[in-house]
Amino acid sequence: MDLDRHTLLQLYRTMKTIRDFEERGIPETGQRGMSASVHSSAGQEAVPTGVCANLTDDDYIGSTHRGHGHCIAKGVDPKGMMAELFGRATGPNKGKGGSMHIADMSKGMLGTNGIVAGSVPLAVGAALTSKLRHGNRRVAVAFFGDGGANQGVLHECMNLASVWKLPVVFCCENNGYAESTPVEYALSTSRVSDRAAGYDMPGIHVDGMDVFAVYDAAREAVARARNGDGPSLLECRTYRYYGHTVFDNPLSYRTAEEEAHWRGRDPLKLFRETVIPQGEITPDQLDAIDAEVAALMEEAVAFADASPLPQPQELYDDVYVDYPVEMMRRGANMPV
Repeated sequence: MDLDRHTLLQLYRTMKTIRDFEERGIPETGQRGMSASVHSSAGQEAVPTGVCANLTDDDYIGSTHRGHGHCIAKGVDPKGMMAELFGRATGPNKGKGGSMHIADMSKGMLGTNGIVAGSVPLAVGAALTSKLRHGNRRVAVAFFGDGGANQGVLHECMNLASVWKLPVVFCCENNGYAESTPVEYALSTSRVSDRAAGYDMPGIHVDGMDVFAVYDAAREAVARARNGDGPSLLECRTYRYYGHTVFDNPLSYRTAEEEAHWRGRDPLKLFRETVIPQGEITPDQLDAIDAEVAALMEEAVAFADASPLPQPQELYDDVYVDYPVEMMRRGANMPV
């Protein structure tokens, strides 16, 4: 590895923050009656961490329904995110978006998205903006899962991005299951990355549990995009530790032995096993980050609990650029 100490510690901190946000925050939402349609990304931390470590605030990402990790890796404030999950006005979307609609344009985070592959065209549109206005200097990353790999909009976008040589990276988080459907059942090729050849772009398959493998592959793809050489398809083979949502029992469609195998390749564990023997990072330094992140989660929960709920008069705020007052007053009589 050619990463300096600061970068190594930051990679670990980001992964640990994602893990703790999921394992601390999601149960808290359930206790407050806000648990509907919350999707944990615990286990997949290495993918957003490795990818987004190669991006700046000026770059863009489009996320998925399982997008908390993308948000944190792109720099969105975990305290604000917790408030959004709690439906509080201090959230990035003022408590009206929830888990699947977190966005922060100041960080280039175009939003989590409840529509499968729904953020892909948003990222491609951002990449087109970059090409036309910024000379490809701003790169967009379109995250999607193995289920999204079979959506038509993804293939339309990959074709268009290749034709126009847009600065975009298509990043598939292949966690093995589209809800409960095994990827082997639904995919026509051995790997999602095999499909890149049909769109004349590089297709890279990496171990998505290894943050260093993801970082290196993403660095190459981002550099290619920024240099004006067009898009890449990056497939990261990863695993979600929990069900599709908080209401899902994954053992109804996968085995305990399979779960144990993947937990044995935990991204945080692999990081420690890789870095500590090299001597530059000590266990105490990583343990200190663990404690700091745990304290941050407590602060986030307290901040969210202390934050106000959105006010009823804010119902129409941010829905339209300029919502006509007379139409608001007409309410149900508005024309469709």
